[in-house]
Amino acid sequence: MAKGKRVVDIDLTKSPPTDEELTRLVIGPTGNLRAPTLVRGKTVVVGFHPEAYEEIFG
Repeated sequence: MAKGKRVVDIDLTKSPPTDEELTRLVIGPTGNLRAPTLVRGKTVVVGFHPEAYEEIFG
């Protein structure tokens, strides 16, 4: 997940965040899901980060 200029990588199988932590990461200040939000297989990308897009989507 891109948050500002940093990328937050969350592995839900190894150390899942609480529902509250996950909500804080994916919901923007307006109360809506942060955009863009893309899904590829089991990977969900929230926010825009060109380097992360290149790594994930090639």
